[in-house]
Amino acid sequence: MIPDNAAIPIEEEGNAVPFIWDKDDKWDELEEQFTQYTRLERDSLNLQIEYYLQESRDLLDQIDSTSKANDQELGQFLNSYFELSTRIAASKEIHPNYLEMYNDARRKIKQASINWDLSQQSQRELIYQMLYGMRAAVEEVLLQSYDAIDLVLHVQEEHSETPSTQVLGIKVHSGDLLVSRGGAEVSALISRGNDYPGNFSHVALIYIEEGTNIPYFIEAHIERGVAIARLDEYINDRKLRFMVVRPRADLEALQEDPMLPHKAAKWIFEEVQNRYIPYDFKMNFYDDEAMFCSEVGSTAYAKYGIQLWENESTLSSTGVVSLLNTFGVEYFRTQMPSDLEYDSQLSVVAEWRSNESLWDDHVYNAVIDAMLMCASQGDKVEHNPFMLPVARVIKSYSWLMNRFGKASIIPEGMSATQALKNNTFVEEHKTIKEKVLLESETFYQEKGYKPPYWELVRMAEKYASCSMN
Repeated sequence: MIPDNAAIPIEEEGNAVPFIWDKDDKWDELEEQFTQYTRLERDSLNLQIEYYLQESRDLLDQIDSTSKANDQELGQFLNSYFELSTRIAASKEIHPNYLEMYNDARRKIKQASINWDLSQQSQRELIYQMLYGMRAAVEEVLLQSYDAIDLVLHVQEEHSETPSTQVLGIKVHSGDLLVSRGGAEVSALISRGNDYPGNFSHVALIYIEEGTNIPYFIEAHIERGVAIARLDEYINDRKLRFMVVRPRADLEALQEDPMLPHKAAKWIFEEVQNRYIPYDFKMNFYDDEAMFCSEVGSTAYAKYGIQLWENESTLSSTGVVSLLNTFGVEYFRTQMPSDLEYDSQLSVVAEWRSNESLWDDHVYNAVIDAMLMCASQGDKVEHNPFMLPVARVIKSYSWLMNRFGKASIIPEGMSATQALKNNTFVEEHKTIKEKVLLESETFYQEKGYKPPYWELVRMAEKYASCSMN
């Protein structure tokens, strides 16, 4: 029954500042426009769509590899794309030209960003606004559409000479990084708990065996540390989405050795077989004795001279720091999965997602955003102290399971108290989520469309009521 009395230290994150859109009025305006467009005659709406398709295409044509971060065309294109997205969503159809433009824009912006200084906050904010903003717009369109979406969105076939295979319709190469979103509540926290909130919570590095082309996925799990998964194990481990990213073929290191990604993947593959690597709850990527998921990929590539996450992730929001520190995180200048998309050394190859998984992703995230707001106002995750003796017995049993290489009930690196707080956190998230789902169904029945993300956040904030404790 003796409570933990050792405070968990926090490694200062420096002068980082969390990004805030501060565009609630704009989102409400777009939603109002959307409702108006749904009432237009089909021919009138199609004319609107054709106009904005052309306007957006003309603005996109002005963007190329020489575009600078302060070029006005970038912001103008994003605004035009938002306007176009509102009209496409109102049509309840997925227009191929719209998704094609999305892919073209991602490729161009990634190419242009190679020459940007992403250590500057303004330029980092710009690439985030462009890439995350477009994804958010596209997903609102997909969720409003009556059409079934293609599960795979191919973005760019970045050349690679390493062994390859197919994963859910995507050609992947040895050394690719698969950035995914798990289906758990804590996964949503990792996705959103960032100065640049995203949609991804996990990273796996793929190693493809020479000759057999059998893929292996090296990833860090909270329950059992760094482990190697077969293809069926990776797929069956529930994921709401995943994105394949690959080092650019024109990187100097790959020009000198095109097999470098394969060598990096093989090194960590063999390292995991040679020693037990526990999960790193502290998120300290400076020390590879224990590793969290991002650290698996960054450590492997660093061994061969490529430092992924050119700009480290920062977590400076009071709510984010408070919640993650509850679970043992000490380092808030680290490497977060979502930020890999903005690394100019990497190309986005493809994404996998479905209608159902996108909706789950949005609901889970909205609830986390509400809980983070409460945490920033001083709300804390509490636990039942009378359950502490039971939790400590389970923790002892879990310790034995870890020693025999088994997945434990309470993860190694997580105390009994933290495990109880995790239970409180998960139950609170589930409670709010169920209420949001009920209200979103009522919203749909009354208005005829699914609530967009900002409406989901408002619902979640209402039910969170900043009373987690």
